[in-house]
Amino acid sequence: MSDQFAGGVEDLLRRALAPVEPPDDLIDRLEGTLTSLSEMAADELEAWELSSMHDPRNWVRPIAAGVVGTAAGAGLVVLRVRNQQKKRKAASKNNLDFAERTLRAAADEAKRLLDLLD
Repeated sequence: MSDQFAGGVEDLLRRALAPVEPPDDLIDRLEGTLTSLSEMAADELEAWELSSMHDPRNWVRPIAAGVVGTAAGAGLVVLRVRNQQKKRKAASKNNLDFAERTLRAAADEAKRLLDLLD
């Protein structure tokens, strides 16, 4: 009886841990959401008035907008750099070259994102 139970548990675990392919449009949806969050955070920070900072209760919105905008921007950079990983790997001579290309791509993407938000 314990062999049947062990076999049943193994079968359940195998099915539960089977790889799942993400939907085809997941990257596009994620990129759209992160872009939207970055833009909303930038708009919130643009509307922020320096004169209202005398009261600490007014600090929450700009701080939250900064955190959300930074996280969304970092997510966008990672997502876009990751999308081009195969091309950089194919063009690289060795692992060091690949690392340099990846860092350069991340810096370029971060600069492009900051330019869009300005």
